[in-house]
Amino acid sequence: MGVSFKALSKLVEVSPGRYREEHGLSFEDFCVGDIYEHRPGRTLTDSDNTWMSLICMNNHPLHINSDYAKETAFGAPLVSSLVTFSIVGGMSLASTSKKGIANLGWDNVRLLAPVFVGDTIYAESEVVAKRCSESRPGQGIVTVRTKGVKSCGEVFFSCQRSFLIGLA
Repeated sequence: MGVSFKALSKLVEVSPGRYREEHGLSFEDFCVGDIYEHRPGRTLTDSDNTWMSLICMNNHPLHINSDYAKETAFGAPLVSSLVTFSIVGGMSLASTSKKGIANLGWDNVRLLAPVFVGDTIYAESEVVAKRCSESRPGQGIVTVRTKGVKSCGEVFFSCQRSFLIGLA
């Protein structure tokens, strides 16, 4: 059984007539097999690619030099996988680990297709496992398989991520 919208977003009264929006899921809200489509999407810009590549010290000319990239099999600069990994990861947080306590790691990271400036990307996550923590009472571990998907439907990225999250 899937999660109701009420579980994803709710208003909490903080004082009479004043409410705070609260987002995210607790451990009990996750069901193995559920898939979350993360929105909104994001159209990648040249600035995203250049700045993030340079911040990460990834100065490979394929990402930051149009003249160099024209001479490659791609014919244009590729958006660095560090950029797409970060954006897909960020997209997935609100509906997976907004209430997370700790990120436990990424496994099986795969770069499946090139991404270019101007591509609009989306993300989706499938819950693949969950269990109560053996060492931390009141907390559990959830594992999701997250995909980066271009607006044309092509999957360009996938990974598994596990995080620690509190029980309601």
